[in-house]
Amino acid sequence: MNDSVTNEGAKRLHPGRIVVVYGGRSAEREVSLLSGRAILTSLKRSGVDAHGFDFAGGGLSGLEALAPECVFIAMHGRDGEDGSLQGALELLDIPYTGSGVLASALGMDKERTKQFWRAHGLPTPESVMLEGTVDWDAVIETLGLPLIVKPVHEGSTIGISIVGTREELIAAHAEAARFDNAIIAERFVQGEEYTVSLLGDEVLPAIRVEVPSGFYDYEAKYHSDTTRYLLPCGLEADDERALGELCRRAFEVIGGSGWGRVDVMRDAQGRFWLLEVNTVPGMTDHSLVPQAAAHAGLDFDALVLRILDTTTGE
Repeated sequence: MNDSVTNEGAKRLHPGRIVVVYGGRSAEREVSLLSGRAILTSLKRSGVDAHGFDFAGGGLSGLEALAPECVFIAMHGRDGEDGSLQGALELLDIPYTGSGVLASALGMDKERTKQFWRAHGLPTPESVMLEGTVDWDAVIETLGLPLIVKPVHEGSTIGISIVGTREELIAAHAEAARFDNAIIAERFVQGEEYTVSLLGDEVLPAIRVEVPSGFYDYEAKYHSDTTRYLLPCGLEADDERALGELCRRAFEVIGGSGWGRVDVMRDAQGRFWLLEVNTVPGMTDHSLVPQAAAHAGLDFDALVLRILDTTTGE
């Protein structure tokens, strides 16, 4: 645990009107509503002049009409997490939380994130884009079985499947295509799943995620009471430091800033493999960033203010 991450000094009042943007029209809308409302309630509890705005109810013009001095982005998925909202706020000269346009766009694109990681020598499982007329046998020959099929531009494990046969691969492709035109197949890493949250210059304690079904899917993330979040994560101190530095580097490589989360697998040989990066992580009662922050001595209200402290453009 990093002892410098505490509530001390986090409870300062932020001047001006803060608008928390959440909701939107992506497949992650319901989770975003939960995150946004939790953040809004927290800001008000801390004495901040905070207002909520569901982007689906007025779009950019509705947001601009609220005259925000800063936007706290809690809109997960497309439009809110992919650089679109960030670019609009840049043009409007309105400061906002989290990563900028480029990092947001990259972070939302699983394949291009992996390309950046590979270019910088960072470990990430092999992958193949499933484009055009797919040679299913060639995909299996390249990646082996089992493998994972994912929509490239979705989060919260929406549309993701683990497959063990050619027939399951074809069906998984059809399922992913319900959410995205760009689909990726990735080598499946059997092992332990970890997530590392980043807050400003701090690396928060790693969390090990255990799911009885073996798959940390949407149900396990947001609804299941059987998912276990291990804090401390159980790694040796040197291994946890190495994991933290790997995730910090992975975030930096795509240009991430402010706050975020990186998801990782550890195989049977003890090697870490980067899966994806989240530039607008969840802030629900099941979410991982608040859990990691709490373990480091930072309660939810202080965490929200610390994120606000990282606002771009201030």
